[in-house]
Amino acid sequence: MDNMKLWQSVSVTDPKAVKPITGKQYKGNSPKPYWIIQRATETFGPCGQGWGVQVLDERFERFGEHEALHVAKVRVWYMRDNQRCEIEQMGQTRAAYMSAAGKHIVDEDAPKKSVTDGMVKCLSMLGFAGDIFSGRWDDSKYVEWASEETRRRETPLISAEQAAEIKQLLQDTQSDTKKFLAWVSKGCGMTVASVDEMPADAYTPSVKSLKEKQKVPA
Repeated sequence: MDNMKLWQSVSVTDPKAVKPITGKQYKGNSPKPYWIIQRATETFGPCGQGWGVQVLDERFERFGEHEALHVAKVRVWYMRDNQRCEIEQMGQTRAAYMSAAGKHIVDEDAPKKSVTDGMVKCLSMLGFAGDIFSGRWDDSKYVEWASEETRRRETPLISAEQAAEIKQLLQDTQSDTKKFLAWVSKGCGMTVASVDEMPADAYTPSVKSLKEKQKVPA
């Protein structure tokens, strides 16, 4: 059993789904919660069927006359290999506070935010957005790689039959596979390491190019 298989499959975050942390005493980045929900659905199935969220407990903690904190204890359950698994975490949100301008702010969405916070924390323990929580997002080169990796994950690949056809054409035309893959990579804007990993939209132009080469006399 590969204990890191799930983690590695969900740890890379789409740069378009990352937002800067605001309203805190510290800086950083965080994944957009709805993107996390989408990734959980892709991984486990529809919410309520393959995974879900339960609020186990919630309360308001008061700190003086104008300060209050909402706290929620959240459980995320998910199905894995026909087994129900569970993770619990705490989420919290400032529900009432004084702004820097001296205005009393009451956040009516505090309970919802606390539950969302707890949900994201639970899923992060499975590896979701693991690159952000582990600090890798501070490396600009990693962010570039994450963008390409996301595109690769979301791009449909050629079928096994199409891959076999292209491999045969490469053999028949005595083409250099490395040069061919470099040409494909340049055309689709991402690194393609093997024929089996070629994007579906690269199939037609690749076959056309190889068949034209096949017609050229040696």
